[in-house]
Amino acid sequence: MRARDKVTVRVLRSALAALDNAEAVPVAESELRGVALEHSPVGAGAAEVARRELNEHNIVNIVRAEAKERLDAAAELTSLAHTDRATELRAEAAVLFRFLDDAI
Repeated sequence: MRARDKVTVRVLRSALAALDNAEAVPVAESELRGVALEHSPVGAGAAEVARRELNEHNIVNIVRAEAKERLDAAAELTSLAHTDRATELRAEAAVLFRFLDDAI
Protein backbone atom coordinates (compact mmCIF):
# COMPACT_ATOMS: atom_id res chain seq x y z
CA MET A 1 0.00 0.00 0.00
CA ARG A 2 2.94 2.31 0.52
CA ALA A 3 3.50 2.35 -3.23
CA ARG A 4 0.10 4.05 -3.50
CA ASP A 5 -1.24 1.45 -5.89
CA LYS A 6 -4.61 3.10 -6.45
CA VAL A 7 -6.19 0.11 -8.19
CA THR A 8 -5.32 -2.25 -5.33
CA VAL A 9 -6.47 0.19 -2.68
CA ARG A 10 -9.76 0.83 -4.50
CA VAL A 11 -10.54 -2.83 -5.06
CA LEU A 12 -9.64 -3.85 -1.51
CA ARG A 13 -11.85 -1.12 -0.08
CA SER A 14 -14.68 -2.32 -2.28
CA ALA A 15 -14.16 -5.96 -1.27
CA LEU A 16 -14.06 -5.02 2.41
CA ALA A 17 -17.33 -3.13 1.99
CA ALA A 18 -18.90 -6.18 0.34
CA LEU A 19 -17.74 -8.36 3.25
CA ASP A 20 -19.06 -5.81 5.73
CA ASN A 21 -22.44 -5.80 3.96
CA ALA A 22 -22.53 -9.61 4.01
CA GLU A 23 -22.10 -9.56 7.79
CA ALA A 24 -25.18 -7.37 8.24
CA VAL A 25 -28.19 -9.08 9.73
CA PRO A 26 -31.26 -8.88 7.50
CA VAL A 27 -34.16 -6.94 8.97
CA ALA A 28 -37.64 -8.34 8.58
CA GLU A 29 -40.09 -6.06 6.79
CA SER A 30 -42.44 -6.23 9.78
CA GLU A 31 -39.71 -4.65 11.93
CA LEU A 32 -39.40 -1.68 9.59
CA ARG A 33 -42.91 -0.31 9.99
CA GLY A 34 -45.58 0.03 12.57
CA VAL A 35 -43.34 0.88 15.50
CA ALA A 36 -44.64 3.78 17.52
CA LEU A 37 -42.08 6.32 18.60
CA GLU A 38 -42.78 5.70 22.27
CA HIS A 39 -41.98 1.99 21.78
CA SER A 40 -38.73 2.53 19.92
CA PRO A 41 -35.45 1.66 21.64
CA VAL A 42 -33.70 4.49 23.41
CA GLY A 43 -30.02 5.05 24.10
CA ALA A 44 -26.73 4.41 22.41
CA GLY A 45 -26.59 0.90 20.98
CA ALA A 46 -30.12 0.00 22.08
CA ALA A 47 -31.11 -1.20 18.63
CA GLU A 48 -27.86 -2.95 17.70
CA VAL A 49 -27.69 -6.67 17.08
CA ALA A 50 -24.72 -8.97 16.69
CA ARG A 51 -23.42 -9.20 13.15
CA ARG A 52 -23.16 -12.50 11.33
CA GLU A 53 -19.75 -14.14 11.32
CA LEU A 54 -18.47 -15.26 7.94
CA ASN A 55 -16.36 -18.36 7.65
CA GLU A 56 -13.47 -18.66 5.21
CA HIS A 57 -15.65 -20.34 2.59
CA ASN A 58 -18.15 -17.43 2.69
CA ILE A 59 -15.36 -14.86 2.40
CA VAL A 60 -13.76 -16.62 -0.57
CA ASN A 61 -17.14 -16.85 -2.31
CA ILE A 62 -17.85 -13.15 -1.77
CA VAL A 63 -14.43 -12.08 -3.06
CA ARG A 64 -14.76 -14.46 -6.03
CA ALA A 65 -18.20 -12.96 -6.80
CA GLU A 66 -16.71 -9.44 -6.65
CA ALA A 67 -14.00 -10.48 -9.14
CA LYS A 68 -16.53 -12.18 -11.44
CA GLU A 69 -18.73 -9.10 -11.33
CA ARG A 70 -15.83 -6.99 -12.58
CA LEU A 71 -14.97 -9.46 -15.34
CA ASP A 72 -18.60 -9.58 -16.47
CA ALA A 73 -18.79 -5.79 -16.53
CA ALA A 74 -15.54 -5.61 -18.50
CA ALA A 75 -16.90 -8.09 -21.03
CA GLU A 76 -19.97 -5.90 -21.56
CA LEU A 77 -17.87 -2.83 -22.35
CA THR A 78 -17.24 -3.50 -26.00
CA SER A 79 -17.05 -0.06 -27.56
CA LEU A 80 -13.71 1.63 -28.10
CA ALA A 81 -14.79 4.47 -25.85
CA HIS A 82 -14.83 2.11 -22.86
CA THR A 83 -11.61 0.16 -23.33
CA ASP A 84 -9.87 2.03 -20.50
CA ARG A 85 -12.63 1.18 -18.04
CA ALA A 86 -12.69 -2.44 -19.18
CA THR A 87 -8.92 -2.63 -18.62
CA GLU A 88 -9.35 -1.16 -15.12
CA LEU A 89 -12.04 -3.71 -14.28
CA ARG A 90 -9.83 -6.58 -15.46
CA ALA A 91 -6.95 -5.23 -13.36
CA GLU A 92 -9.23 -5.03 -10.32
CA ALA A 93 -10.38 -8.62 -10.87
CA ALA A 94 -6.74 -9.71 -11.15
CA VAL A 95 -5.99 -8.12 -7.78
CA LEU A 96 -8.87 -10.01 -6.17
CA PHE A 97 -7.84 -13.30 -7.78
CA ARG A 98 -4.27 -12.72 -6.55
CA PHE A 99 -5.54 -12.42 -2.98
CA LEU A 100 -7.69 -15.51 -3.44
CA ASP A 101 -4.67 -17.48 -4.67
CA ASP A 102 -2.67 -16.35 -1.63
CA ALA A 103 -5.47 -17.44 0.71
CA ILE A 104 -5.75 -20.96 -0.69
